[in-house]
Amino acid sequence: MKRLCAVLFCALLSTAFADAYPRNPGVDVRHYRFELKLWDHTNRIEARAAVTIRFLQDDVRNFTLDLVAPSDAGDSTGMTVTEVRRDSLALNFSHHDDRLAVQLHAPTTTGEERTFEIVYHGVPRDGLIISKNLFGERTFFGDNWPNRARHWLPSVDHPYDKATCEFVVEAPCPYQVVANGRLVEETDLPAGRRRTHWRTAAPLPTKVMVIGAARFAVQYVGTVAGHPVQSWVFPQAREAGFRDFAQAVDVLRYFVQQIGAFPYAKLANVQSRTRYGGMENAGAIFYSEKAVKGTRENEALIAHEIAHQWFGDAVTEADWHHIWLSEGFATYLAGVYLEHKHGEARLRQRLREMRERIVAYLRTHPESAVVDTSIADLNRLLNPNSYQKGAWVLHMLRTQLGDETFWRGLREFYRRYRHGNAWTADFQRVMEEVSRRSLAQFFEQWLFRPGVPGLRGTWHWRVASQKLELALEQVQPGGAFRLPVEVEVFGAGDGQRVLTRIELTERRQTYQLDLPFPPAKVVLDPNDHLLLEWVLQKK
Repeated sequence: MKRLCAVLFCALLSTAFADAYPRNPGVDVRHYRFELKLWDHTNRIEARAAVTIRFLQDDVRNFTLDLVAPSDAGDSTGMTVTEVRRDSLALNFSHHDDRLAVQLHAPTTTGEERTFEIVYHGVPRDGLIISKNLFGERTFFGDNWPNRARHWLPSVDHPYDKATCEFVVEAPCPYQVVANGRLVEETDLPAGRRRTHWRTAAPLPTKVMVIGAARFAVQYVGTVAGHPVQSWVFPQAREAGFRDFAQAVDVLRYFVQQIGAFPYAKLANVQSRTRYGGMENAGAIFYSEKAVKGTRENEALIAHEIAHQWFGDAVTEADWHHIWLSEGFATYLAGVYLEHKHGEARLRQRLREMRERIVAYLRTHPESAVVDTSIADLNRLLNPNSYQKGAWVLHMLRTQLGDETFWRGLREFYRRYRHGNAWTADFQRVMEEVSRRSLAQFFEQWLFRPGVPGLRGTWHWRVASQKLELALEQVQPGGAFRLPVEVEVFGAGDGQRVLTRIELTERRQTYQLDLPFPPAKVVLDPNDHLLLEWVLQKK
């Protein structure tokens, strides 16, 4: 009965924490084909989008897509739609409040698929960044996170509706074009122009559908499990970029072994003009141009973005407020890769640094939890709760379940939700199944409750009974956490040390621990297994 209640609780949480995005309940986008024309003499793009939709209900009369329109204030940016057609039939549409509403000429039947062509043009206000790189050369880079694809792509600009896509880009010949998926065509055209066509076989959320157009130096680094690994860098940074991005081969090989098959046709690591340090675009990761230095100091960044290919891209959060399923996973898996490559001490150092970031953030945001639906500005989700605390949650889960069960759970989570969407409750359910234990309290206290536990206490050696008395109090706001805390006791002599574990469930608890020697020092959580602040003094 307890297990059934936990599952029902998870299902309720999934519904309760859905965001306010206006979904199309009868519509499932299956495929996008974007044809784009880029120019050197203007930032205006000319475009066609073919959107294939499967209808999930009978009698659907309309659907909506996100697309930013020109503003009424005379702004010269935004997209203007000139035509919407199905086959040879023009359809009525309206374009207001950055939503394109299309009226169907005939009602639908459940399971039916239709393809609609949208003709539009304009200067992107955002999303497709048209600018110059640090070497002064003109570039075009998609930069869609969180919901900025709508600035240049008519789409369901939310992670819940994933679709396959293809980009057909016509641009001046000096530009090379990289995008998601597999290269289908590259053809030189008259008048010094080139047509490049990329297509995906895997469905993607719009946040990771991109193109990049620039002058590139391209290195074909190798293959991992049959998947090509490529480096795309500005020619002026060729040597440095090739050196940095070559690290991707080892990273990719490790995650394939640990998690499962790589989900995309290729892995391209691309120097770009993204506003972020890195952006995990599926199969075509964009890195800040300044992150390319040739020193290989960006190893952790590369590992983070490659880990996203499994979690964030292939397994995508069902709504924004569960972004820890993307960022927390990538942050922790990057640390685990560094542990694999450089040893356990490297991961523990990162965990301690992450704990400091979390605690500092909570001083100014004490009521914020990892899954926090009060956040309306999606950019504010890029915070230490989503990244560092999410990573710590996975580390504590690994510690409590053991390596074998933890990795089996991650593999099963990936297998079950690959190319789909997941809620936090889905991840909890998988980990409960593989571990055969209830994790309801663990997930509730670490993900849905604000703050981190703080312990204050004293220790005292009782000579007569040869026992260590340990008095501990949880001092954080709110109720008590359930904490399995390791205690390490050191004696005055060489090699005198004992490691034991206690279980905290209440605000104040006292423990009597048998020891074979008088204690000289007592340490809580010596192996960095808990997200915990503590102060312990000798009484």
